[in-house]
Amino acid sequence: MSAPPAVRTSLDKLRSAWALKGYKREWLRHDLVAGAALFALLVPAGMAYAQAAGLPPVTGLYATVVPLLVYAVVGPSRILVLGPDSALAPLIAAAIMPLAVGGGEKSVALAGLLAILVGVIMLLGAALRLGTITGLLSKPIRLGYLNGLAVYVGLSQLPAFLGIEAGDGSIWEKLGKAFTSVVDGGTNYIAVALGLGSLALIWIPRLLKWKVPGVLLAVVASCLATALWGLNDDVKVTGALPQGLPAPALDGISWADALALVPPAAGIALMAFADTGVLSQSLAAKEGKRVSGNREMAALGAANAATGFLGGFPICGSSSRTPVAVDAGAKSQLTGAVGAALVLAFMLLAPGVTEYLPSATLAAVVIAAAIALADPAGVRRLLRLSRSESVVMLAAFLGVLLVGVLQGILVAIALALLDFVRRAWNPYRTELGGQEGRPGYHDLTRHPEGARIPGLLILRFDAPLFFGNGQVLAGFVREELDEAEDHVTHVILAAEPITGIDTTALDDLVTLDEWLARRGVDLVFAELKGPVKDKLVHLGTAARFTPDHFYSTVGAAVRDLRNQQSQ
Repeated sequence: MSAPPAVRTSLDKLRSAWALKGYKREWLRHDLVAGAALFALLVPAGMAYAQAAGLPPVTGLYATVVPLLVYAVVGPSRILVLGPDSALAPLIAAAIMPLAVGGGEKSVALAGLLAILVGVIMLLGAALRLGTITGLLSKPIRLGYLNGLAVYVGLSQLPAFLGIEAGDGSIWEKLGKAFTSVVDGGTNYIAVALGLGSLALIWIPRLLKWKVPGVLLAVVASCLATALWGLNDDVKVTGALPQGLPAPALDGISWADALALVPPAAGIALMAFADTGVLSQSLAAKEGKRVSGNREMAALGAANAATGFLGGFPICGSSSRTPVAVDAGAKSQLTGAVGAALVLAFMLLAPGVTEYLPSATLAAVVIAAAIALADPAGVRRLLRLSRSESVVMLAAFLGVLLVGVLQGILVAIALALLDFVRRAWNPYRTELGGQEGRPGYHDLTRHPEGARIPGLLILRFDAPLFFGNGQVLAGFVREELDEAEDHVTHVILAAEPITGIDTTALDDLVTLDEWLARRGVDLVFAELKGPVKDKLVHLGTAARFTPDHFYSTVGAAVRDLRNQQSQ
């Protein structure tokens, strides 16, 4: 069966965006060293984020290897590490758990199907040139979402960190069971000690700016402690990994499952591309370059689809592993391919090592990543700058914690759009006047020393005209005209901020013009943009608003109308 035309278009784009084109031989040593350094993070991070998503740890390694190899072939960014991510783990869990009756293999199959759907959505989005869609995720939404996610992910790992079996259920149900167990004395203090020690080993290198990844130290130390002191029976361990390569694991899924996963797949695709797009553009900007958002979306889609087919789950660009590769001297995507090859070698040659890896250590890895997601400084700054945007941020934060990680995104986006409509419905508006010694016409609210132009009322309305604010403009003009001290012959609408108009607002504008005409006042426009003027003509107002109603600048309108008054 051939791929849909839109998907084929995206794949064609990928062929022309191969990041390894023009590879230089002198880069090879740097990429080999950086790939080895990256490997130290890939295994523990992949396993930890799989655990956070409620999936077997080995699926995290599949979701590490496959996207790195695919992106090395089709990715447009010179350096970008794809893989499992702490921000996506709770989204994946929320999407598949309601459908995963019995868990186990069905959960793995659903996660793979989810990744395929995410990939297809991204490929279609790239073909439709939707690479800028992440504009829906404003700064307040991202702040609220990521801080809420940090709390959510951290809390979700507390049972494993405390060595408590919390069973299935929502995060709050699991926390309730964990709290009851703690009260009843069920805390496993050996697991807590291993978890705290792991957190210390993760954070100390960060604070001291060591080159050795703290995650590697934590995993190695906890494995050695478990093996040397025989703690296997005292704490829950990950267990030995199945030996072998990534393979399809899509048995037992149905069309009903696919339909149920489409909405969460769309949300995950949006969040994954938002994180990846920001990361890739930031890295490119440091080199004075830019990356096509559509090509990045297509490459990420291809990586997700391939990962889903081979036993993985949705992935995105990693903001924690990419800097490790960059700091280690990575020159190209070959770094990721080397890291993936080393992970494959680990899975084939030493899968039994994880038999001594405590679940509390993986929980500590996830908790450390969750804390890194939080941005309290950004929250304080937004609270200081904007009350309305702070409400959107708080809604995203509470939505993630109380409604759910997927629903929380939708709630925040809806509130952000409502806030946008509110501002467009009630925009800033003012009267303009002249000011001695300064060219142009200025806001009299901000410059009360300015003077009104006799016989003219110059008004500015700072928003496109649509069904929600057409009458607001009309009411503003009427109020200003009623308050004018001198007789007014013309109202000049400084229309540069008016970038669009719909039919409802046009009717309001015509009604306003008729009302003004009955009072002997003409309505004219200054600096109205060409497309808006064309729309006025197209909507049938050419006879009413003739060419002499439009002026290129406010100054030109004032000069012409003053000349008419003097004649």
